[in-house]
Amino acid sequence: MSRSLSRYMPILDWGRRYDRATFRNDMIAALIVTIMLIPQSLAYALLAGLPPEAGLYASILPIVLYAIFGTSGALAVGPVAVVSLLTASALGQVAAQGTAGYAVAALTLAFLSGVFLLGLGLLRLGFLANFLSHPVIAGFITASGILIAAGQMKHILGVQAGGDTLIEILHALYVHLAEVNLPTVLIGAAGLAFLFWVRRGMKPALRKLGLSQGAANVATKAGPVLAVVASTVAVWGMGLGAQGVAIVGQVPQSLPPLSLPDFSPALMQELLVPAIMISIIGFVESVSVAQTLAAKKRQRIDPDQELIGLGAANLGAAFTGGFPVTGGFSRSVVNADAGAETPAAGAFTAVGLAIAATMLTPLIHDLPKATLAATIIVAVLSLVDFSILRRTWKYSKADFAAVVTTILLTLGLGVEAGVGAGVILSIALHLYKTSKPHVAEVGLMPGTQHFRNILRHDVETCDELLTLRVDESLYFVNASLLEDQVRARLGENQKIRDVILMFSAVNEVDFSALESLEALNHQLQELGIGLHLSEVKGPVMDRLRETHFLAELNGRVFMSQYEAWCALNGGQSKPRRIPVAAGE
Repeated sequence: MSRSLSRYMPILDWGRRYDRATFRNDMIAALIVTIMLIPQSLAYALLAGLPPEAGLYASILPIVLYAIFGTSGALAVGPVAVVSLLTASALGQVAAQGTAGYAVAALTLAFLSGVFLLGLGLLRLGFLANFLSHPVIAGFITASGILIAAGQMKHILGVQAGGDTLIEILHALYVHLAEVNLPTVLIGAAGLAFLFWVRRGMKPALRKLGLSQGAANVATKAGPVLAVVASTVAVWGMGLGAQGVAIVGQVPQSLPPLSLPDFSPALMQELLVPAIMISIIGFVESVSVAQTLAAKKRQRIDPDQELIGLGAANLGAAFTGGFPVTGGFSRSVVNADAGAETPAAGAFTAVGLAIAATMLTPLIHDLPKATLAATIIVAVLSLVDFSILRRTWKYSKADFAAVVTTILLTLGLGVEAGVGAGVILSIALHLYKTSKPHVAEVGLMPGTQHFRNILRHDVETCDELLTLRVDESLYFVNASLLEDQVRARLGENQKIRDVILMFSAVNEVDFSALESLEALNHQLQELGIGLHLSEVKGPVMDRLRETHFLAELNGRVFMSQYEAWCALNGGQSKPRRIPVAAGE
């Protein structure tokens, strides 16, 4: 019973080993992340089209629940830029911003996301996230960063402008240029300049002034808080709110309220697909960060348990006035660098945010939205990575095409189209690459028992023996290709009397591929040519034994390719030499 509970509640495992030193490290990390998370939570709620307090609410109970069910000691859960953008896009289809229906729809979206993630985790289906390839994810995040930054320019300029695509956003900004509010522009520009300097120049400057490494790190992470304080004081002191500067306004001074999603079938049906997209994107981003940080400490995470942890976090957000959450890259890195050792660091962060929600919210009444927009822009521009275009172009033109298509569709048609295109392109890329498996004719390396491609190495071959190494699992997409390859070789060499399929790289043979092998066996039998297999893996052999294929095989199954060579070449081997360039 204890082991079973520990599997689904990792806190029961690491909690037994928790000591005073770990507590101290987790508390220090929590303090730093709390300082960083307060302005981020407010900003991402703004990005999602929700009241600022929703960002705080989405960062309290969800973090606690992840601490109970999650496996990463460094992952910091809460609102993130891309998920907030997806949330705004989804909610904009069902309700108007600022209405009660919009806020309730956000709860429903978080609920559906939580249920979906929890279901995947309980069914151990975390591998499904692998269907989104890294190049496609990188392209989507890059395009989303551009969309988010462009969308926040309306707050920097102090104008009313909307749009779901880059063209719509830019056109709306152009149309409203005459309405620009100068004080807002000054605040936004100053905020952008300061925050960019915080990221790149503040730490070196503090180190030159004699601050220790640790103190400089803390001060740098607190940079956004300094921007919030300075701009709020400026707006309050000069009465800029009366001059058209948009401010946060009244924020409830309370803990997250108990809230209920709307369980109406019509709304849930409308939000189901966006919830699935948000869940997949959020999980891929979260688990990538968690695995990277865990590897640095020679730890491991359980992706399926991460699904459960994130599912619980989103359900917590749904019932406490929040919106969809996931693990954030920047705050998780900060959490790890600050020394977080267990998920308890997240729970301590939640306590800090709860204190902020109950005691500090009156202080942000005059916080200008331009400052929050500047915080978002600086954060998301770090996600924009155009180097993926250069790297995929040099390595794989197919991946490059997928990245470009994802970026263009996301910018031109919106985030939902970008996500959908990303999923389709990832699956299409996999099918395309595996539909044309590498099949090499191999020969014996002189003086060894190893076989290599005849086009790359000087090897021994036999005119009456054809050995093909299949470098991919065989399934319905590529099943007929192997037949075509064998027929082509037989047409080129009329002396062939035996064909050996070297299955050392074949991990699976599905039913379509089995039928293709049966047809090939029948064709070769009619031609008086033997069909043999070598180096078949155990699981593949187990499946083949359950069929009639092995009984009807007109050849043999050899343990090794060298054994097949010795049994079938009849001493007819001859050296084959190739030009040096062919091996390059």
